[in-house]
Amino acid sequence: MNTVASTRSSTAAVTQAREVERLIAGQATSDGAGVKLTRVLTQPLQRRLDPFLMLDAFGTDNPEDYIGGFPDHPHRGFETVTYMIAGRMRHRDSAGHEGLLQNGGVQWMTAGRGVIHSELPEQEEGRMEGFQLWLNLPAKDKMTAPWYRDIQSGDIPEFTTTEGVKVRVIAGESHGVAGAVQREATQPLYLDLHLPDGARFEQGLPAEHNAFVYVYRGEVQVGETAVPVQRMAILKNQADRDGVVLQAKGETRALLIAGQPLNEPIAQYGPFVMNRQEEIFQAVADFKAGQFAA
Repeated sequence: MNTVASTRSSTAAVTQAREVERLIAGQATSDGAGVKLTRVLTQPLQRRLDPFLMLDAFGTDNPEDYIGGFPDHPHRGFETVTYMIAGRMRHRDSAGHEGLLQNGGVQWMTAGRGVIHSELPEQEEGRMEGFQLWLNLPAKDKMTAPWYRDIQSGDIPEFTTTEGVKVRVIAGESHGVAGAVQREATQPLYLDLHLPDGARFEQGLPAEHNAFVYVYRGEVQVGETAVPVQRMAILKNQADRDGVVLQAKGETRALLIAGQPLNEPIAQYGPFVMNRQEEIFQAVADFKAGQFAA
């Protein structure tokens, strides 16, 4: 386990904490071959939470809800970040990458100019739970070569604060601990927080970054707002605020996600995300012509 041996101070020098702008309840839906999930970050929120395009949460003990998986499908113009809390999923793609996503691991894929991939369960029973986040690419990188990395659970940096909060740093940096992945253009912060009852956690955030919290166990207090389980709290953007403070109400697990907005046009058609409609037409044409296959 890539765990930082010493505990870190619970204080990250947050002098003026952000407040909650609003709470979002996800929309129940299905994707792939009938996989049931909750779409937490939906298309109408893309501009507000730029550079993030989508967040899906999935979690079930019923194999019928996930057994079909996600057969071959294309992507262009963004990155997918899949975080598996429980379960086993096999990834294969047209760029020749293959990997097994399992308990506590992350699959980070840059679709770039185009890739076809599949994500299929390697289990017929038990629980499957996790999240998939879509992270936009800047215009200059949308046609980059596809890239893929499997990050096993033991390779995700972790530390524990003096208040007992375990922090898994998937991307960005927290309390001096660098995450498994860094991105210059979007500067994503992706933390999985495990908070004991009553524990407090502070995280510094640049004022211009968009940020949100998603609670998947328990409940947290952010300023004056209680954020219950299965709710996303969009944090206000305020020039005089330098971070966020969370306090657990009961044993709690939550994602804290933030990033530098690209402030570029967004044109989306299903699994293709570009800047202009003409680029979407080209993406569809390229896919139909088999140009994603190699």
